[in-house]
Amino acid sequence: MIMELGSSSLHPCASITPRPTTILPPLSFSAHSPPSHYPFPSLKSKAGCRFYVNNPVGWRIISSLPAGVAGSTTEVLPSSSNTSTSSSSPGQEESSDPLNENDDDYDDDDDDDDDVKYVRACDKLIGIFMVDKPTPSDWRVLLASSKQWDTLRPHFFARCQERAHGEQDPEMQHKLLRLARKLRDVDEDVKRHNELLGVVKAVAAEEELRQVVARRRKDFTKEFFEHLYTVAHSNRDNPTEQKALEKVGNDCLAAVQASDRANAGMEALSTAALKFKDILSSPSLEAACGKIDALAQKNQLDSATFLLLSKAWSAAKETDMTTDELKDTLYHLYMTALAKIQRDMPVEVRIIKYVLTIEDPVELLCNLKDAFTPGEVTEGKDRDYLYTTPEKLHTWIKSVVDAYHLSREGTLLREARDMMNPNTIKRLEQLQKLIEDNFM
Repeated sequence: MIMELGSSSLHPCASITPRPTTILPPLSFSAHSPPSHYPFPSLKSKAGCRFYVNNPVGWRIISSLPAGVAGSTTEVLPSSSNTSTSSSSPGQEESSDPLNENDDDYDDDDDDDDDVKYVRACDKLIGIFMVDKPTPSDWRVLLASSKQWDTLRPHFFARCQERAHGEQDPEMQHKLLRLARKLRDVDEDVKRHNELLGVVKAVAAEEELRQVVARRRKDFTKEFFEHLYTVAHSNRDNPTEQKALEKVGNDCLAAVQASDRANAGMEALSTAALKFKDILSSPSLEAACGKIDALAQKNQLDSATFLLLSKAWSAAKETDMTTDELKDTLYHLYMTALAKIQRDMPVEVRIIKYVLTIEDPVELLCNLKDAFTPGEVTEGKDRDYLYTTPEKLHTWIKSVVDAYHLSREGTLLREARDMMNPNTIKRLEQLQKLIEDNFM
C-alpha cells in the first residue's frame, strides 16, 4: 500500500540521502593544526602559527608563507614545521628577512659613507630580487615583512636606473629595467595594503569596521589577507603586536563574510523582484502559472521569489482596497508557487512534514506503514503517492535532531531548517523512537 498525501503542495521526487553534517572551525589564528576535514588550505609559519581562512567569497589562499617566501602553487602543509615552499634549493637555509640582514649596511651615522653604504645595500638587494627571490610573490612577502624598505626604497630604484644606464649588456639592461618596473608595481600594492591595514587597526568598534568593509570591500582581497599574515609573522618577536594583528585579521574576515552574505541577500531580492514583476505582467492567470512552472523547472523558483508572492497575497487579503478577483489571483499564484517549492523537496522531508501534522498515534502509525510500503512514486492531480524506507526516514530525522542539539542548522538543507524549533524537535524525537520500535 502506498502512502497518500494531499496534493495541494506535494509532488514526488527521487529520495535524497541527507548530506553529512560538518562543523567548520571558526576564523582564527591558532597554534593547532586545522581539522582534517577543513576544506581550505592554511598558511603556516616556522613559528607554527596557522591562519585559518574561511572562504565564502571565492578566495584561494596560495601556499604557505614560511620565513618570508610564498610559493606560487596551492598546497596544504603537512604538520612538520620545517616545510618550505621557497624558490631556494632544498635544504638551503635562508633569512626570514634578507632586507633586514646586516643592519650596518643601512646605518647612516657616518654621513661620508652614506652613498657607499646605500649603493652596497642596493646592489645586494638587486642580487636577491633577481637571483635568490626572483618572483613577484617573493618580493611581496619581503617588502611586507621588511622594516628597512621605507628607507631603502628611493635609493633602490635610483640604483636600478643607474646600473641599467651604465650596463653594456642589453639583456642585463633589460632585466634591471624590468626588475625596477615590476618591483615598483609590487611596492604600490604593498603600500596600498599597509594603508588599509592602518585604517582597520585604528577602528575601535565593530560597527565602524563594518562601515569600512562596506565602503572598501574591493580592497579586502586575497592579497590583502596574505599581506596581513606576513606582517603578523614578521612580528613574531613581539607577541603583543602579533596577537593584535591576529585579532585584526579575524575581525576583518568576519566583517567581510557578513557583508558578502548581506549583499547576496540583496541581490537575491532584486532578482526575485524582477521575476515577480514578470509573473504579474502575464496576460492571463494560466500564463502566470506557466511562468511559475518554468521557473521551477529551471530551479529558479527560490525562497526570495516565493517570499514576494507570499507577502503580496498576505497584503491583498488583509485590505479592502483590492478586488476579490485580484485576491483570488494572488492566492492562486501563491499556492501554485508553494506546491512547486514543496514538490522540489526530498521525499523524506515531505513525508516528515506531513506526518508531523498528525496528532492521533494510531493514524500516525498507519501512515508510517503506508509510507514504508514499496510502490511507485507518482504525482496525482489531487494526491501524490510517496515511498521511502524506514532507514532513510530515520536518518533524516536523526540528522535534524542532532543538528538541533549541536546548534548546526547551517549544515541542513534549506527545506529542513524550518523544523529547528523545540516543539518540533520533541515531536521528531518521538517519531524517531516510534520508527525504531516498530520498523527497525
